[in-house]
Amino acid sequence: MKPLLSAVIFGSFLSVLLVFSLCMALPAFAATVTQSRKPVANQVTATYVNTTLTEDTAWRGLIIVKGFFVVAPQTTLRIEPGTIVRFMAAPGSRQLPRLIVMGRIQSIGTADRPILFAPHQALSNKGDWGGILLLSSEKRNQFEYCHIEGAETGLEGRFSTVTAKALSITRSTTGCILRDSTASLISPNVNACDTGLEAHDSEVELRDAALAANRIGMSMFRSSVVMASSTISGSSQQAILSEDCRLKFNSCEISDNVAGAQISGGEGQIFLSRFVRNRETALHLATARLKVSRCQISGNIRVGLRLDDDRATIWGNAISDNGGYNLLYSGRDMVNVMQNWWGHGDESSIMVKLSAPAAVQGVVAIKLFPWLSEKPAIFP
Repeated sequence: MKPLLSAVIFGSFLSVLLVFSLCMALPAFAATVTQSRKPVANQVTATYVNTTLTEDTAWRGLIIVKGFFVVAPQTTLRIEPGTIVRFMAAPGSRQLPRLIVMGRIQSIGTADRPILFAPHQALSNKGDWGGILLLSSEKRNQFEYCHIEGAETGLEGRFSTVTAKALSITRSTTGCILRDSTASLISPNVNACDTGLEAHDSEVELRDAALAANRIGMSMFRSSVVMASSTISGSSQQAILSEDCRLKFNSCEISDNVAGAQISGGEGQIFLSRFVRNRETALHLATARLKVSRCQISGNIRVGLRLDDDRATIWGNAISDNGGYNLLYSGRDMVNVMQNWWGHGDESSIMVKLSAPAAVQGVVAIKLFPWLSEKPAIFP
């Protein structure tokens, strides 16, 4: 009987221990579920509440900004590697906190010690804070190895100048907006935003850029844009919207978007670039004086190239293997697309993948002979 009694007592002890453990674990589980929206608890280096900076200052460690922080003209804010800057509303205010630079900002991180700008929550949402605004700051503003997340507008320039290297912007309503500004962005990474980059009346240089999983990758208006070795992918609406811009694209890839590039007006060139695996039209040109050469426009689900008129000059490209039409022409006059590869050397096989208005159907509307007899050998 003693061994049996001992076993019963031991079993009861285990049951009590199990219930106790579950009770202890439930608060921890609940805390894990809700902690994403709780403030981040770290040792704070400095806290600013609705502050205007009038003397050169360096930030390091954990900085808390409540409300606004303005860098006054003729003042420089330097941010050291590894610094974390978190933003929260000022006491009693519903306004989004933000950093406004009218003087100069030098935010220089390193690959192993980046600088973070984020709201005062462990997991940020779009629009949790206002973002960084360069306001009439034409000085040497620099961002290197910086990460901006959860902002209304990650980085905005108005009549300002900025250079950035390895700048990352994520989970923001708009990644970057430029108005009447000049920006050189090397290796930027913008993702999970409604709009990745927006430019108005500005000069923009993008090199080795990656804009991924945004609703709209880039929208540009009356701007000069140079883009090299860059990728725009996974846009849920449109990769590129351009109106009346001067463009120079070299060795770029527009891939896996719902729609590729829609370019209206303006001028420039697209060279050695790939428009592939887009769901709708990969490249749509309307009243655009563009030179398009040595590009690949293939493997798109519906239309490879759409032309609304004959203003663009298109030669030396591989335009083939698109699910709908390789070329959809909607203009009224004849269009010249000679010296391109259409996936076949046979005229009847080429023509079946072309579309033109019924009134000027076929070779009369689309001048494509002579075409290339084989696919161009050199592509990025």
